[in-house]
Amino acid sequence: MADVTITIGDRRHVVACRAGEEDRLIKLGALLDARWSDATRASGGLSGERTMLFIALLLADSLEEAERRPAEQVESHVLGRVAELLEELADALENRSANA
Repeated sequence: MADVTITIGDRRHVVACRAGEEDRLIKLGALLDARWSDATRASGGLSGERTMLFIALLLADSLEEAERRPAEQVESHVLGRVAELLEELADALENRSANA
């Protein structure tokens, strides 16, 4: 296992991952960070946990929209990627709650 530090919004998070997955986790963190400002506005500037909830909702909305498109318009790896991102976010939220 390896520990990776990712920054989402104004917070740094240390997340464990399998060896060799560090770069992928950093990219996932950057994807979440890119959505931080929209999620902060949507949450009304409330807690970081609420902002993370809105990031999850934004990603879920993207997944649901992709699933509604005809299959020939959406590559399966895109749906898989969004599902993975949601799982990673759920894990991060669970780890954060456990460490709080």
